Amino acid sequence: MTTMYPTAKHYLTRDHHTQSFGSEFSPALRVAAGEQIHVQTWDCYKGQVLVDADLTKVIDDAQVNPATGPIYVEGAEPGDTLAVTIIDIKTEARGAARFAAGEGQLHQKAKGPYGTFFDVANGVIKMNEKVSFPISPMLGVIGVAPASGSILTMPAGKHGGNLDNNMNKIGSTIYLPVKHSGALLGIGDMHASMGDGEICGTGVEIGGDVLIEVNVIKSITTDFPVTETADSWITHGVAVDDIQEAMTLACEEAAGLLVNHWGFTYEDAFIFLSVACDLGIAQNVHPCEGTVIAKVRVPKISACPKPFKI
Repeated sequence: MTTMYPTAKHYLTRDHHTQSFGSEFSPALRVAAGEQIHVQTWDCYKGQVLVDADLTKVIDDAQVNPATGPIYVEGAEPGDTLAVTIIDIKTEARGAARFAAGEGQLHQKAKGPYGTFFDVANGVIKMNEKVSFPISPMLGVIGVAPASGSILTMPAGKHGGNLDNNMNKIGSTIYLPVKHSGALLGIGDMHASMGDGEICGTGVEIGGDVLIEVNVIKSITTDFPVTETADSWITHGVAVDDIQEAMTLACEEAAGLLVNHWGFTYEDAFIFLSVACDLGIAQNVHPCEGTVIAKVRVPKISACPKPFKI
């Protein structure tokens, strides 16, 4: 328990962090299903961007996207799903965004390297004297260990990782397919705000504190992670530098859940996805090499009120 989050049974500081999701890692914390955990996170730069000169310097990429963890969840075994509910996010008071030369969708017109700091207070993000907008905190990195070996925290994949879905926010539950005993959960890459696509390569990168609750769904799993919000559930598709492939995978994931859990025919699922659901982009930082992420938002209706029928 901590003063910030009295309901938390555990507190894990950002001193316990890794740069990859690894099956060989020893847990930093062991928890039971149903328990709440207060997790402190770094910003994506691990404190490398603090003063104006840091906005344009070359940073150590090996330190980027530290994930606080690993957290071992008792009872989580391969073939299960780990459900991580984000109860609250409290950001620090200052964040940053930046881009390098030749990076991002507008790299041919925007002159990099360039960056800016943001002040965050009272639910508002201030970019400069003219531009302020509401805070919308979320976690970019949330993932579990693969069955064997390790995966860096920078890419996304079937394990989760750097999903950069701005719907992974307060009130959302992220369902992660378990591949290793205990799941070995890690979270990080907090943003005070991030737009769909994250087109320059960053959101408002910031550190802070998160209150989560973990649960285990036995003997149900998915290919890629799924996010549930108050009014929707959202599938993900991940590919390497091919957003069309990522979109196809996200659509296939949504159709599969409709067919396997809610009794849709594949043809009806196809039409329903077209007429009532939203295909979008979580991240596509082109021409930066790496994974790109698509998402499909399915509204909660009586025919498919959750991603899983349990």
